[in-house]
Order: sequence, then structure tokens, then C-alpha cells
Amino acid sequence: MLVATAVPVERDAVARAYGESGREVRLPGVVLARTGRADLLAAGVGPALAAASTAAALTAAALAGTPYDLVVSAGIGGGFLPHAPVGSLVVADEITAADLGADTADGFLPVTELGFGTVTHHPPAGLVRQVADALGAPAGPVLTVSTVTGSAARAAELRARHPRALAEAMEGFGVAEAAGAHGVPVLEIRAVSNPVGPRDRAAWRIGDALTALSEGFVKLAPVLESWNPDDR
Repeated sequence: MLVATAVPVERDAVARAYGESGREVRLPGVVLARTGRADLLAAGVGPALAAASTAAALTAAALAGTPYDLVVSAGIGGGFLPHAPVGSLVVADEITAADLGADTADGFLPVTELGFGTVTHHPPAGLVRQVADALGAPAGPVLTVSTVTGSAARAAELRARHPRALAEAMEGFGVAEAAGAHGVPVLEIRAVSNPVGPRDRAAWRIGDALTALSEGFVKLAPVLESWNPDDR
């Protein structure tokens, strides 16, 4: 299993769940922390760098004859109230690029409505149910954005276009694109550090979210390790 976070502090939160920091493995373009349960990757911020780094790790594993069975995009993110309060965990049943498209006089059009591309990846439904049950967390769309929401108007616009959305972050779709190119299933798990809406850093609870992420991976370990990719 490959777990891709944005930054090292998120990677380290997952490592704490496994009780080890992991052995450093240097590959072309990326550095992994290899634990007994998963390879951990701080893939970088934003969908483009996350996709490139994840693809590099997936390619190296495939060339070595040890391809991954699952890729997990994990980290902190903003939550849509009231369903994803600060400190909670959410599981993606859809990983959607929320701002990949065109602005028009009639509103936003995703690239799929322009006749090309992909905007949504679907994690394995059975695995999503198992993970949500293990965490006691809701499952719903997690949006990937290149610009974090910082206003009530943008939050309302996203909710209008994605009424089931639980959270937003910046890497999930990029990780999913890389996994999809390799035919590897993907999962996304987010710990909520702040509400989606007006930017108020005083209200962020990054420490609480990282703790929730670490505790979540403790609960997830038996589910992820026992999951059979053939169940897709």
C-alpha cells in the first residue's frame, strides 16, 4: 500500500499510527518512508505535484515487480459544515476536481461538459463502506481544488455544484489520476482542520486534525491490510 500525503507532518501522523518512522527509500524524483505496513510519501502540495510524485512511486514499484495494491490519499482538509466538523474524519466515495473546467457567462463547466477529460474518480464502494464503518465517519465526495476556499460565496458555490460534498483538499484528484493510470484502486481520507468558508486561521485546529488522522489510521490498519483488491 502507498499512502500519499501532501506534506511531511501529515506523513509523520500516519507513521505514528504504525509505530515507526519508516526506512528512507530514495527513488528517482521521490523519497519514501517504508514501514512494515505501507510506503509513505509526502507527495507535495497541489494536484499536479501530487500526481507527479505518486506516479513516480507507482512506476518504480511496477518496474521492481512489486506493484502496489492500493493508493491512499490522506491528510487534513477543510470540512463542509455541519456534516464534517473540525476534528472529524471523512472518507471519499467520490474524488472530484472541483475547479477543472471553464468559467462561462452561464457558470462553471467541468471539462467533461466541454467534451474531454475526467473530473471524478470512484474508490471501491465496498472498501469505502468498510473504512467508513471502521472510522465511524461519513462517506461522500471530497473535492480537490487548486485554490483553497476563503470566502462564504465560494463555499456556497461549491455546495451548490456538489451538494453531497464533505470536504475539500488539494491533492486527492492528482493522486487518483496517477493511480488510475496504473490501474491501482485509490482511497481518500481527510481529517478536518477547519470549516470550508471565510479564511480564519485562528479557527484552524491543525494539531487536532493530525491527531485524528493518526488515530484513524490505527483503526484502519486491519481493514486496509485485509482488503482484497479482487473485491473491486
